[in-house]
Amino acid sequence: MSVNHSKKYEIDMCNGPLLGKILIFYIPLMLSGVLQLLFNAADIAVVGRFAGNEALAAVGSTGSLTNLIVNLFMGLSVGANVMVARFYGSGQMKELKEMVQTAVATAAIGGVILVFVGFLAARPALALMATPENVIDHSVLYMRIYFAGMPFMMAYNFGSAILRAVGDTRRPLYYLMIAGVVNVVLNLIFVIVFSMGVAGVATATVISQAISALLVIRCLIRTDGVYKLELKGLKIRRDKLLRMIQIGLPAGLQSSLFSISNVLIQSSVNSFGSVAMAGNTAGSNVEGFVYTSMNAFHQAAISFAGQNYGAMKYKRVGKVLLICEGLVIFVGLALGNAGYFFAGNILKIYSTDPEVISYGVLRMSYICVTYFLCGMMEVIVGVLRGIGCSIMPMLVSLTGACLFRVVWIYTVFQQIRTLDCLYVSYPISWILTLCVHLVCFAIVYRKLLRSGGVKEEGITGQQDSID
Repeated sequence: MSVNHSKKYEIDMCNGPLLGKILIFYIPLMLSGVLQLLFNAADIAVVGRFAGNEALAAVGSTGSLTNLIVNLFMGLSVGANVMVARFYGSGQMKELKEMVQTAVATAAIGGVILVFVGFLAARPALALMATPENVIDHSVLYMRIYFAGMPFMMAYNFGSAILRAVGDTRRPLYYLMIAGVVNVVLNLIFVIVFSMGVAGVATATVISQAISALLVIRCLIRTDGVYKLELKGLKIRRDKLLRMIQIGLPAGLQSSLFSISNVLIQSSVNSFGSVAMAGNTAGSNVEGFVYTSMNAFHQAAISFAGQNYGAMKYKRVGKVLLICEGLVIFVGLALGNAGYFFAGNILKIYSTDPEVISYGVLRMSYICVTYFLCGMMEVIVGVLRGIGCSIMPMLVSLTGACLFRVVWIYTVFQQIRTLDCLYVSYPISWILTLCVHLVCFAIVYRKLLRSGGVKEEGITGQQDSID
């Protein structure tokens, strides 16, 4: 592999016009996210059409709980992304190599831990969520098999985070395309031919995750770029881990605690029965494609802000925010409204039951149309994390969205026990949180410009003073 071959996948985020480079970075990343969702969509569509509503409800009911457990570790991959981007932007290549090795070692250990956590927590956690008796056994089985693939999921996510930090979003896309085809084929074989039900779709997902993980690790080992993974030097370096935790842990805590509100909402949906659960599952899966398309701008904001922060080009950080916000508003409004407009037809992919479809349309009427607000919120958070400010956006998001929804469920929803009342809490929380994030960014960015580019030892930035 030549140097030119490695370089062609990288993006210089610190020089030249930003719009075109952000789009070049965004499109493969967005498609990668969509392919990851297709793993789950294939699971849901196959079980919904060939294994029935109970199996469909079982697969869907594990989503919020899985996110609650996994997101804490996944947040560390955000820290890896930010730190690799900073070292790359500032030209600190020795530090970059050590961060790569620390990140991959952390992924391996975290993946093994999650296997045991998922296996042991599945039944008691699903029982606490009031999962119906006719669904819980299927849910437990699906969740335990799914968590057996956690080492692969962690390896892929940390590996792709490293590649994103240097601007490479294309190769992770290629790897997911291969894994996605395998997932769909195995879903059909395991469920239709071998009648394995939820066990079949979970097994297919694990196998596909293993393929994508092996490909991305192989890429890191074989590249001759500065982010090359050398297995003989694979170990956790304490200083790199602490820096990764400093940025990534607040992101992981935010995602995990954020999932608490989603678990409570899922529990509230469960109280309406398995048909409502199935409709909610289908609707949320369609919304996931809109969210993923917007979230790719959040990831772009992290990498572009991180590299420019490392290069001490702070005015470009502000330009990154403005461009990503404009793009996420456009994408969010276009896809969100299109999803709702065609909801009735799209949901037939998941179930032909008119009642299930009606429940799915109800959810999408509240969330899809206003989803761009969530995208705007996440872009601001991405830029703040890219410049090393991770604690403040975590606290704002947890208070404005997570805590608000919990309070809403235990107050307003208790008085008006309808799905409409439950779903409207989403756009209200996004508006509140977005407003506070805007104020926080204005304060932080003004402080950053006034700093004049002071560097801390071994790393650019204002992590302690900004947060």
